[in-house]
Formats: sequence, structure tokens, C-alpha cells
Amino acid sequence: MQTSDFHYDLPEELIASRPLENRDGSRMMLVNRATGEISHHHFRDFAELLPPDHLLVLNDTKVIPARLFSNDEKIELVRTNATDPHHWWCLVRPGKKMKPGRTVQVGGSTGTVLQTNEKGERLIQWDTPPDLEEHGHLALPHYMEREADKADRDRYQTVYAKEDGAIAAPTAGLHFTPEVLANLDHTFLTLHVGVGTFRPVKVDDPSEHEMHSERYHLDAEAAAKINAAKKIAAVGTTVTRVLEHLARDREIAECSGETDIFIYPPYQFQAIDTLLTNFHLPCSTLMMLISAFASRELVLEAYAKAVEEKYRFYSYGDCMLIV
Repeated sequence: MQTSDFHYDLPEELIASRPLENRDGSRMMLVNRATGEISHHHFRDFAELLPPDHLLVLNDTKVIPARLFSNDEKIELVRTNATDPHHWWCLVRPGKKMKPGRTVQVGGSTGTVLQTNEKGERLIQWDTPPDLEEHGHLALPHYMEREADKADRDRYQTVYAKEDGAIAAPTAGLHFTPEVLANLDHTFLTLHVGVGTFRPVKVDDPSEHEMHSERYHLDAEAAAKINAAKKIAAVGTTVTRVLEHLARDREIAECSGETDIFIYPPYQFQAIDTLLTNFHLPCSTLMMLISAFASRELVLEAYAKAVEEKYRFYSYGDCMLIV
């Protein structure tokens, strides 16, 4: 198996750079793993198309405006983690200027670089933490080819977002409205989506790819509901990764931690039965995950039909329900 086995051709005009007016107005492809049947619907039909006896599990992480610029606009920082209010791990551009001992000003805050880790991130100590709401910007995916605007503060966020910490949105959840969710049996976990979700696979052999790590939390109430459920429908690859990570070692219970699980074919799923997901970048780890769930051949067939039918792709795009 090669990384190139997960390639497909996508016309640039099918990349959604802005959301639809209505969250539940997206198209939704239904892919049946057992029969190989592929059909076309709209997300507003989700409740009717979801097989019976499923518990819906969603990711309630909240996207923060993690992208900052120095007062002279020469340095860009993206906060990846905060060990405490005064110490932030950040991706920095240009990195050559930000060696240990260098300082940076954001608003009225001064940060000093303490060290660099193996990922190239800088640990910055702030005298006063910068106000993200005042100085921060959303770190939109590069393929949108635009800066975030005021509308993104609402739309690049699920309606049930609660726990601050994500850099990127769990995009399969962007289609839900409170009305759709109110009629479905559901629960939440938290996985803070990091910049690693955008990182390409740069090796020919996927097994040699170093997967990024992301922080998660599952509370006792959600764990009890998941263990009692007949079947699980995961909303997105982030939920899938947490549940499969936890199912590897033990019964799912209240816990917090980090996962760097990398799911690619062949893989035996232990936790989920159905998956709602958006359309992903070619040769990405997310493309590999859904190919493990539905088979590479069926996924590539579905993507070819999505291109033919002019579905909208990526974060603000349409979705796929795999049953």
C-alpha cells in the first residue's frame, strides 16, 4: 500500500471556501458498505437515513482564535497548547527569528522564547497572556485561500461547541442545527483538533508516517451512554479516533489523555458502526481512515461520483454518511 493509492483528482472550483447560508442545507452522500450502493441526499434527511438504535457521538471542542501577529506584523504565531496561562507552545513564522531568548510583542503583552521542541514549536513565556478575543484570528485551512472574517467566528464552529482548545473545527459537526440534534439520541466527547490535521503525508509508505497527537476528554456520563449503546454513530474522524483509541485497551470509561492513533487499511474497527464525515484531501490521513472503514475502492468510487455530481469539498463542504 502506498500513499498515492489514496489520491483523487479534484477541480479547484469544488473546494468550498465559504459555508452555505443554512447549516443543514448541505448535500449528503449515503454510502452502504454492505451493498456498495451510493445515493444522494441532503443533510436535512440525516435523522431518517441514520440506521435505528444508534447513539450519536459528537465532539464538543470549541475553536479558539489561536493565530496571532506581532505588533510589527513580522512574526506570526499559532498557539498549539497552553501548559498554563503564561506558557504557550506556538508554531512560529519565520522560525529563524524566534530562537531562545528572543522576545515578541502582541498588544500589551511581551513573550520570551524559552525553548524549541522536536516539532519545531516554541515555548513562549508571557508577562501577561495576550487576549485571544482581541488579538487572535481563526487559523482557517490553507485551501480556503483567504483570511478569516467576522462570519467565520460563528460558522467555523459547531452549534454545540463548549470546550475551548481546538485550532481547527470538527467539520462533520458543522451541519447540525439545534433542531436536528434535539431529535437524536446523542452524547459528547472532547478532542481538541490541532494543526496536525492539515499536515500532509510526506512518505510513500503510510506506515512510516508520524501521526500528530491530540488531547481528548470523556466524562463519566458519556462513557456510560456509549457502553450501553447498541450501536455507535461517530460524527467525524475526531470522534472515531478517540473511541477507537479507547477501545483498543479497555472498556470505555471516564478519562483524559492524548491520542496519536493512525487508522489506515487494513484496520478492524472496534467502537463505531456508522460514520458521518466531510470530504477530505487526497492522500491525507483522514482519507486513509475512511478507506479503512468503507474500503479504499468504495471510497474512491464515492469520491469520483461526488466530483461528477459537483459536491462541495473540505471543511465548509458537503458530507458523507457511511453505514
